Amino acid sequence: MKQIFIEGDIKKYKTFVKPEDVAAFQGMTVHNVYSTFALARDIEWTTRQFVLDINDDDEEGIGTFLEIHHRGPAFVGEELTFTGKFVRLTGDEVQCTYEAHVGERIIATGRTCQRILKREKIKLIFNHG
Repeated sequence: MKQIFIEGDIKKYKTFVKPEDVAAFQGMTVHNVYSTFALARDIEWTTRQFVLDINDDDEEGIGTFLEIHHRGPAFVGEELTFTGKFVRLTGDEVQCTYEAHVGERIIATGRTCQRILKREKIKLIFNHG
């Protein structure tokens, strides 16, 4: 594991809200807006970019914490900009904060944490979990 980031370093991710990203369960649309579960996926990707740079070849990250404050809607076709900020690397944990925007409008804020482990250890955990 490489300690290459300092507090405040940023990673960005941009994407568009797709029809399959709306809030729907069991084939029924609840709201025709960007869902919290699609938001979670894109948040994870945004802050995972730090993990990809920190990992050694024999390591992988596992999400351990995801906090989402879903503050406003995003509509199909709108462009989302995610900004992940590195907070700290403590032991094997990568802690980040993030914001998601459509233009100037804040869609979500929160925190994430991923633990970096050896791939072999992850394999053992998943095979015996």
